[in-house]
Amino acid sequence: MPLSRRWADDEGSASLEFLTVGLVMLVPLVYLVLAVATIQAGAFAAEAAARHAARVYVQAPDAGSAAASAQRALDFALADHGIDGGADLRVACSATPCLTRRAFVTVSVDLDVPLPLAPTALTGDFPLAVHLHASATEQVSRFWSPR
Repeated sequence: MPLSRRWADDEGSASLEFLTVGLVMLVPLVYLVLAVATIQAGAFAAEAAARHAARVYVQAPDAGSAAASAQRALDFALADHGIDGGADLRVACSATPCLTRRAFVTVSVDLDVPLPLAPTALTGDFPLAVHLHASATEQVSRFWSPR
């Protein structure tokens, strides 16, 4: 076989091309799916935490136990979704004091979800976490009374 014909022969290169292109396309695709799943889990956790914290807040007998109950509900909802703490909880009320009949209580949760496989020692001007915000509003019952 002449030397020029040997270099033009494509025999056996299809599998190599398939593996190369497959890895180049598959690795970023798998990371994208992993990142989107992590962010979606964080969004579900933030939404559930805000909703449950608002519910327990309006059912509490007084403002002190309402704040403690809302914080416990936040911690429980985040742990239920496999997210370690680090969320900020804010409560806003439509009336003063907060627990007044038919008053609206809005609970906001801010959460930073770290990107998967991102090293914590890495620094720079690029985000290593996605900031999520969720809020929920509940109305205090018209039958509520301090105990």
